[in-house]
Amino acid sequence: MYHLEGLTQAQIAERLGVSRPTAGRLVARARAQGLVTVTVAAPAHLADSIHPDLERDLEAAFGLTEAMIIDEDADGTPSGDAALGRAGSSLLARRLQPTDTFGFTWGPEQVAVADALGGAAACARVVQMDGSMTSVEYHTGVDHALARFSERLGARPVRLVAPLFADPDTVRALERDSIVSQALAAARSAEVMLFGVGSVSTSTTLFEGAYIDTEVLGELRDLGAVGEIGGRFYGIDGAPVVSSLVERTVSVPLEDIRRCPTAILTSGGEHRRESILGALRGGFATALVTDRTTAQWLLTEQKG
Repeated sequence: MYHLEGLTQAQIAERLGVSRPTAGRLVARARAQGLVTVTVAAPAHLADSIHPDLERDLEAAFGLTEAMIIDEDADGTPSGDAALGRAGSSLLARRLQPTDTFGFTWGPEQVAVADALGGAAACARVVQMDGSMTSVEYHTGVDHALARFSERLGARPVRLVAPLFADPDTVRALERDSIVSQALAAARSAEVMLFGVGSVSTSTTLFEGAYIDTEVLGELRDLGAVGEIGGRFYGIDGAPVVSSLVERTVSVPLEDIRRCPTAILTSGGEHRRESILGALRGGFATALVTDRTTAQWLLTEQKG
């Protein structure tokens, strides 16, 4: 009745004249004894774009609660970012609770998630996790993402009005500022976080936006940095890199990201592989959205 007629457990209980808990136990017993089996078959035209085995392997290899793999190449193009955004928005919507504070770092993948997000999910607050102000005119997309997330989630927006990098004295002053400190506190304690990773190269958004220069890039490379989250750099093993930027950064520290119950990493592409691997090894993500080629590379590298 449950499987063939689509009846609910309450309807089965009424028809059989038993209690609802008893009906539930009967359904569970039928499954346990092999009287009922459930098979999910993907249509032929979708079979090649679904990768459950690869997703399970990723979850096991890196201790993730969930991995989602897209079939498109996440190559940094608008179409690649859009594909990541669609998958990321689906995962985010399922993880958010109405009372949650949701934090995000700025970047093209997060903007794509915001654009793809429907109206099914909700949370209490949406907060920016990293400063975005810089000395040049550079479009980070953070204002668009914050507005879009807050609108779609029915949440109160909390903007972090600060530069990403400043001199140490300025950073300490900002951390004492009532508005900035409240935003940082909200971001650091967010129940759900969404972020991408940046590489250590001249093609990264931090270099393109004049947040860092070639001298700083050289220092980071010499220290073994392979990636960053919100301007916080780490090595291939996931260990934070102690550079001159540490005391100059206005963003959520890596240890707070590691403690977050639901930390969603959305990224892919050959140019970000080592950055993703370091982040996963560092335990910064509980969930991952990436492309198939990157997923296969990650597993190969992790297995050694």
